[in-house]
Amino acid sequence: MTASPAHTDQNNASFSSPKAAIEVKNLSKTYKSAYGQPEKHALNDVSLSIPQGSFFALLGPNGAGKSTFINILAGLVIKSSGDAKIWGYDIEDQMRAARRSIGIVPQELNLDPFFTPRELMEVQAGLYGVPKSQRRTDEILEAVGLSDKAESYARTLSGGMRRRLLVAKAMVHSPQILVLDEPTAGVDIELRIQLWDYVRELNRQGTTILLTTHYLEEAEELCDKVAIINHGRLVACDETQTLLSKMDAKELSLTVAEDLSDVPELLRGHGYKVALQDGNRLSFQYSPSKVEIGKILDLVSQAKLTVSDLTTKESDLEDLFLRLTREDNAQNT
Repeated sequence: MTASPAHTDQNNASFSSPKAAIEVKNLSKTYKSAYGQPEKHALNDVSLSIPQGSFFALLGPNGAGKSTFINILAGLVIKSSGDAKIWGYDIEDQMRAARRSIGIVPQELNLDPFFTPRELMEVQAGLYGVPKSQRRTDEILEAVGLSDKAESYARTLSGGMRRRLLVAKAMVHSPQILVLDEPTAGVDIELRIQLWDYVRELNRQGTTILLTTHYLEEAEELCDKVAIINHGRLVACDETQTLLSKMDAKELSLTVAEDLSDVPELLRGHGYKVALQDGNRLSFQYSPSKVEIGKILDLVSQAKLTVSDLTTKESDLEDLFLRLTREDNAQNT
């Protein structure tokens, strides 16, 4: 896939680039009680700034408030309090300009089954007021790999193709910001790779990407900044690598030639956790800032053990996600 230019000046006659693509301050949303159920605080005083040009991940468990956040930006949900700006435009006072600046790929596959991809693209472009002379229907369909399906009914497309068509629809008005809500759900591996290649190219050309996903390995690989929300509250927001470095945790797994019945005494009590598995595999969990891997290997040598295999595992975004959400749950129970 090759991406077309991220945006053009057709959206803004006096184009200027704000420091923050999306900025929210003290954003809250409370759904009123209904049918005997208590009111629900979907978002609670969230303040967040997404830099222009970034590839930003918004992560959280089911029900954390991610969809509410996105729906407020899209104009589908009315905020209870706080402020939100898209590309410098207030989502209420400058609603039209704000919505022209953002394209949203929803989690749900909401396509008219009796329209073809080309027809759906043309209708979407018309809704955004894109003149026919400036429409890029064929260009975008080719970029997302749907040129050969341009005249097929949407109902005949596979789940992955429909997902890519949603991305194409979100790009018809050349928005500065693209929001992807679980974009690879139900998409096979090959199409997922193609989709990410396209989105990466859009980002390189200047489009700000906001991603929500349950595939945390995707977020870790793609995103330069991560925010985590839980129960409507922001529990972390920083550069991806900065957050991961705060984990300060690593695992070293050693397979030794000797058969062991227990962890040798010489390897105990040195500021790390060690366990014996399968009789010949030693697992060390340690903090790199406190214990050097060389010290562990020296102790293993002193214990006269012969290492036949060695692997290490860094803390990843999944580890961080689970730790922060569990800590937040514990603090609020």
